[in-house]
Amino acid sequence: MAITESNVPNDVESKVNLTISSKKKVRPKVLFFDVNETLLDLTQMKKKVGNALGGREDLLSLWFTTMLHYSLVTSASGQYKPFGHIGAAALQMVAANNNISITEDDARKISIEAMQNLPVHIEVKGALTKLKKEDYKLVAFTNSSNDGLKTQFENAGLTTYFDERLSVEEVGKFKPFTDTYAWGAQKMDVKPSECMLIAAHGWDVAGALWAGWRAAFIRRPGQQLFPLAPMPEIVASDLEKVADILIDYK
Repeated sequence: MAITESNVPNDVESKVNLTISSKKKVRPKVLFFDVNETLLDLTQMKKKVGNALGGREDLLSLWFTTMLHYSLVTSASGQYKPFGHIGAAALQMVAANNNISITEDDARKISIEAMQNLPVHIEVKGALTKLKKEDYKLVAFTNSSNDGLKTQFENAGLTTYFDERLSVEEVGKFKPFTDTYAWGAQKMDVKPSECMLIAAHGWDVAGALWAGWRAAFIRRPGQQLFPLAPMPEIVASDLEKVADILIDYK
């Protein structure tokens, strides 16, 4: 039976990571980082969106899942809209279902502004510094737009840590579509098997693994692996622990 977070006790990290302890730990050529929630703390954003929904913070997870759902609908239909615009549309939909009125302009302003000034999780800069000292190539890989990602990194002080910033805006198809991971690998001139995604979302990790990438999952609060997907080789509670494991790779 595969080791998943649903069938092991609280020490899941050590149990999962034990599965690679007897194997040769080959360094990935490129580490690709999801951005929102993986690197950046969404707490402030959730409060702003909650205020727009009349203080209904219980609707936040519904808004976020609706945004992800319609990003997939958009890509599956051969279309592309900026992630912030999809977030705004999802905000309007959730609001309307709860008798709250938000105009398109207000929804876009709330959605975009809420995403632009997010702080990093406390351990992130230290972990990135460790990985850079080990000569890992670090690439941001996000569903956000190029402009949005640039602003996020400038405001969070992350720009200098990364060798490259990749937005799916260029390929016009959101993660977790396999074509999008293939594009990311091609952009960095590496094979899929030489890529490792580091992310706090089970759907992103699943997409990367099914695209032939390696993966590390950060168990941020409220996040779970998808039980029907392959198991990532690293599972840890924060990025510093992921970095410590990767430093031992050869």
